[in-house]
Amino acid sequence: MSSDWQKLDQTAALKILEKVNPHIEPVPMSLENTSVRMRRLPFYKTATFYEMTDLSVVPGARKYALVGENAVYVVNWTNETIYSANEAEGLDLTDQSITEYVKFFFSYVRGRHGRFVIIENFDEIKWQNEPPPQGRKVIQEMLYPVSKLSQDPDGTYNLEAFMLFKDSLFRTLVHVDAQGTVSMSDEELKIEGMPVIQDVMMA
Repeated sequence: MSSDWQKLDQTAALKILEKVNPHIEPVPMSLENTSVRMRRLPFYKTATFYEMTDLSVVPGARKYALVGENAVYVVNWTNETIYSANEAEGLDLTDQSITEYVKFFFSYVRGRHGRFVIIENFDEIKWQNEPPPQGRKVIQEMLYPVSKLSQDPDGTYNLEAFMLFKDSLFRTLVHVDAQGTVSMSDEELKIEGMPVIQDVMMA
C-alpha cells in the first residue's frame, strides 16, 4: 500500500485529536505529546485516514482512525470499523482503487488467530533468517503484486494475491463486493515453516 503520509502542523493536529480523543479508550492521546499524520484514501469520498503517535513512550504508541464529515471510526483491528465507514462515507470502488482498498483492509484488520499480510515482493517479508540465494530467487520469481482478475455483474471484484499467515505463504483469491465486504477462496499453500518474524497483535 502506498505510504503518502503528510505530517500535520500542531494546529491541525490538535483539531483532529479533539475529534478523535472522545472515541479512544481507555486513555485518550495526549495533546502535547502526539504526532499526527494523514493520508487520503482513493476509495472514500468523505473520510480521511489519520495516524496518531504518542511520542512520550518508546516505541511510540500508535492509533489509527478514519475521520468523516460527521463520524469518527477508530481502528480496533476488526472489519467492523471499515465496514461502518464504507456504509456512511461514500465508498467508491473502481478499477483504479480496488487494489488499494484490499491492501488497506488487510493492513488494518486482524482475525482471532492473526493477520493476513499481503506480500508483493521478497523484500516485504520480515525474515528471522534470510534464505540462501537459490531460495531467494525462487520466492522472488513466485511473487507478484495484487492483481484484479475480473468483476462480476453484481459489482464484486475478484483479485489474486499472495499472503503470509504466521509462517506460511499462500496464494489466494480475494473477493470484494460493492459494499466493500471482503472474502477469500481457493487458498493454495506455497511455502510453510518459513523463518519469519511473526506478526504481532496491536492494541
